[in-house]
Order: sequence, then structure tokens, then C-alpha cells
Amino acid sequence: MPFGQGCGCRGRFREFGLKWTQTRQAIIEVLSSKNGHLSAEEIFLEVKKLLPGIGLATVYRTLELLTEIGIIRKYDFKDGRSRYEFIKGKEKVEHYHLICRICGKIIDYEIDHEKQQNPLKELKDILYAKCKFTIERSDIQFWGICDKCKSLIEKS
Repeated sequence: MPFGQGCGCRGRFREFGLKWTQTRQAIIEVLSSKNGHLSAEEIFLEVKKLLPGIGLATVYRTLELLTEIGIIRKYDFKDGRSRYEFIKGKEKVEHYHLICRICGKIIDYEIDHEKQQNPLKELKDILYAKCKFTIERSDIQFWGICDKCKSLIEKS
């Protein structure tokens, strides 16, 4: 989407009594237009194309704020840096990551509760029954080997 159009997140800022700024808008637009899981440094480089005067510290502060108000999620894939993903509009979607331990490839797997049955529903029901803990969302990572790496291993 062209810079300046927003992504429907302004209401979320109003909800929290926060100002909608050009910096916040640029970071949201970069994250909402890119597929994958971007590091703060990758986001910074993309936003710098839109706002040349932006600093890395500003990007970090904004990413923390966007995480707090639920527009993005922060992930740790054990590669030495946090990664961020745009989630606004996907609040009813379970989102899992399949991570190849050899090449680091990250495969997203999503379950839309309104369209599919959640395979972890039974586990969540058990956790609620035993612990009286209401699960609002889960971030699950599965570590293994992707097809490409598996093929390479089998050939060697």
C-alpha cells in the first residue's frame, strides 16, 4: 500500500489514547506489506526509505509500543534477534511457526477458528479444567527439518 494510507490501525491508537504519528504509520505499513518475520534492523532499513531521518532507537521504541497494544507480535526464533510480525485483523487466528533447525527457514501455519477446528482445543480445555487458566492466545514454535534440508541430508 502506498505510504500515507494507513492500515486501519488508527482506531487502536485512539483506544489507548495514543497519537497517530508518521513514524508509527511507516513502521506499521512496512510490517503489514512484508511477508515473513522482520528484525528491528530490517524494519529500520525499510522505514528509512520512507523517513530518512528516523533513528534505530525510535524504531525499537515503536516496535515495543505496537507489541503492547496488539498490532504486532514479537518472536524469538533463537537466532540472536527478535523478529516482528503484523497481526492486526488476525486476532481469531492461531498462528504457529515451523522452524528448520538447519537452514532457519520459518514456515507459518495458521488456523482460523471460524473456518477450521483447532487441533489444540482439547489440550487448552484440559489446561483450563486443571489450572483454571483461560488461554487467550498461544505462540507455538515447532523445531525440525524442512523438506529441502531433509532432501540434502538424504542425498549425502
